[in-house]
Amino acid sequence: MTDSWATFGTDLHLELRGTRLRSGLMDALREAVRTGRLAPGTRLPSSRSLAADLGVARNTVADAYAELVAEGWLVAQQGSGTRVALGAPAWRRPRGRSAPRGPLVRESPVGPRPVSRGPAHDLTPGSPDLARFPRAEWLKAARRALTAAPHEAFGYGDPRGRIELRTALADYLARARGVYAAPERVVVCNGFVHGLVLMGKVLARRRVREVAVESYGLDFHWDLLTRTGLRTPALPFDGAGTRTRALGTMRGVGAVLMTPAHQFPLGVPLHPDRRAAAVDWARRTGGVILEDDYDGEFRYDRQPVGALQGLDPERVVYMGTASKSLAPGLRLAWMVLPESMVGEVLEAKGREEWASGALDQLTLAEFITSGAYDRHVRGMRLRYRRRRDQLVAALAERAPAVRVSGIAAGLHAVLELPPGGEPEAIRSAAWHGLAVPGLSDFRHADAVADAREGLVVGYATPPDSAWAGALDALCRSLE
Repeated sequence: MTDSWATFGTDLHLELRGTRLRSGLMDALREAVRTGRLAPGTRLPSSRSLAADLGVARNTVADAYAELVAEGWLVAQQGSGTRVALGAPAWRRPRGRSAPRGPLVRESPVGPRPVSRGPAHDLTPGSPDLARFPRAEWLKAARRALTAAPHEAFGYGDPRGRIELRTALADYLARARGVYAAPERVVVCNGFVHGLVLMGKVLARRRVREVAVESYGLDFHWDLLTRTGLRTPALPFDGAGTRTRALGTMRGVGAVLMTPAHQFPLGVPLHPDRRAAAVDWARRTGGVILEDDYDGEFRYDRQPVGALQGLDPERVVYMGTASKSLAPGLRLAWMVLPESMVGEVLEAKGREEWASGALDQLTLAEFITSGAYDRHVRGMRLRYRRRRDQLVAALAERAPAVRVSGIAAGLHAVLELPPGGEPEAIRSAAWHGLAVPGLSDFRHADAVADAREGLVVGYATPPDSAWAGALDALCRSLE
């Protein structure tokens, strides 16, 4: 019995042009999705049915389907066939013979309005591969944690966080990151941003006027400090990292926010001499170093770079998070504080402040102590290294003029571009369906003399099913 489209899919009415059958079929399917003829969720014919209707080889259809799945246009699941991805855009042109052949439009209550198609691939940095969250192991840890949890764990509890998690973190950070981390110094936060807001409040109450920041970083982190009344002047930067000796010339600076293990986004580890200079400045002036160790576990071609906090636990606030190693949706982060600051942070946190759920804290504690966290990090380190190697190899072959830097560790790479090349690269990436930021998006307003240009590519973000398509689109945008 032959497949019936009434049973196995929808009648596509595709018209193939040209002699390259697979590319023609892919173009026809993309256009059918763009114009709304194939709505999100629509089930497509089987490869055998469509091949018979079009008079082409079945492998041609199967290969086209597979590539469109990789690009994010389609999704395929065993037992349910191939469908248009739910996130695929459904656009149409205005009806009527006199309709202009302008941009695609979406209907609205007041008539058609121009819109742009959303990106097919997300290469923005700052997120892990969320499809690789260890659901099964996390569920096992949650069950064990819930079974063993004392009754008082479901009350309001200690504002520092559950003792089980603080103890597990202290042991892990001492072993893996060289942090001096007694449980009494650990405060659990509802994400890194929460911890930064708390530190801004504490520093403002200490009458600190300015917190120095790096020339390149996240502007919303700087904005959070500004909202607490602090100014954020930028430190100069060069090939050895942030020039921390400049702290001695910045009057009014009482603290500094840094990413010493793997500078974000440029990817340079802070030189040992400059690590020592930052600690010397803090000891001499009574200043505070806020150490953002956002992806310290992910290293590939170098020896581990220990946390700066290990050089002076009384002058450095260590700030870590599960956002990169596990998932940002957990909203779990931690600070390891100087002993003198614990009370001030808890006062700033107060009873009305955000608090992470007790069960999530207990689950993470069990996840760490059982060894599941170490196994997960090791496995993801291998996966991300393979992706990084694929990125470097593909660019070397297809865009050899582009220099890749900042890749010895972390979850992103910087593609360096010549002066004036960044705007065109951003436009080309968008045309190829990519969401990828330029290096200028991360530059501080004070860093006018260091106007580097490039793309910051988060190679950890796409799921496995979309990685090949994202990498191909990136290379095409730079060719």
